[in-house]
Amino acid sequence: MATTKPFIFFCGADDYLVARAGKERFEELAKEAGADEFTREIVSGFANNVDEVETAVNRFRDAVQTVPMFGGKRVVWFKDVNFLADTVTGRAEGTLRQVEALQELLSGINPDEVAVIITAAPVDRRRSFPKWCEAKGESQVLGGDAKDGGEALVGVALAEARAAGVSFGEGAVEILLTKIGANTRLLTEEIRKLATYVGDGGVIEEAHVAELTPNVAEGDFFEAADKFFSGDLRGTLDALQRHFFAGGDARPVISSLQNRNRILIQARVLMDSGDLRAPSERFGFDKSSWAAAQARYAEIFGGDTEKSSFNLFTQNQWYAGKLVSGARLPSLRRLIDNQQEFVRAFEEIVRRPNEQEAVLRDMAVRCLGT
Repeated sequence: MATTKPFIFFCGADDYLVARAGKERFEELAKEAGADEFTREIVSGFANNVDEVETAVNRFRDAVQTVPMFGGKRVVWFKDVNFLADTVTGRAEGTLRQVEALQELLSGINPDEVAVIITAAPVDRRRSFPKWCEAKGESQVLGGDAKDGGEALVGVALAEARAAGVSFGEGAVEILLTKIGANTRLLTEEIRKLATYVGDGGVIEEAHVAELTPNVAEGDFFEAADKFFSGDLRGTLDALQRHFFAGGDARPVISSLQNRNRILIQARVLMDSGDLRAPSERFGFDKSSWAAAQARYAEIFGGDTEKSSFNLFTQNQWYAGKLVSGARLPSLRRLIDNQQEFVRAFEEIVRRPNEQEAVLRDMAVRCLGT
């Protein structure tokens, strides 16, 4: 893929996406130019301090300005540049001088003689250098900004599915992100696996994700929480046994149970008051009643937008509905009793740190055995 721009600049908050794009483009340009091992070069831009920034920029300069012994076009990849971020090293005066030198070097590149790819993550896009790259080079931001959070991950998932020739069914993206968490590398690999399963042109459905994707985001204790809130005492005890057999700790289990129980308490109150309609297992909470309840109680919740189990409306609407519809939703009194039992269990493991499994098993029996 030829370019008339003097250089190519990939940046973004996610180093995996940025590096992957750079690798693909580097290989394309090397193949196009017929570059052999003597005319292609990868230079590391990773630096822990100002001296290393200077060393990296000087190595990149040497790579760009080296004349091939046997002629031909050179292809150079300045990889893993990390000194363009808002960090101590990135803000240092010496680093800023090196960035100016880098900009001057890029200004003089002849794309007919050398193809240059730069991959940088993370990047402070408020600064002049990224803006200059957008104006003077072929520039692309991948994966959105870090502040985009879940929306950026949804975009990545949809793009990966399109590239694989498949699509997502209703609710499938949401449950996939819930299971995988904010791990872009694992997310893309999981989508490839699911795409292989459904075949070209297929649709990745919620059931496929539920069956084939591991619960990485919450670890092994995710299973115990699922079993507990479905009212399955035997399944909960078995899940706890597996968790502790693998060397697990009680505290993340209690934290997972508390977080989910808080969500169920809020949902139970809003459903009992008529502010929320009971969710369907497939589509979750009704969008109109969810939006109306969110607007009505915004002042009470304080308008927080950061995801928290203390605020039902910071949760994904579909995911929250899935938790409620998948639970054997008990009375408000039982949910409050659950929360008190979780506190009691935490206090008990502080006193009996070597009996954590027994403490949680007793707690599960008290909550589910009645």
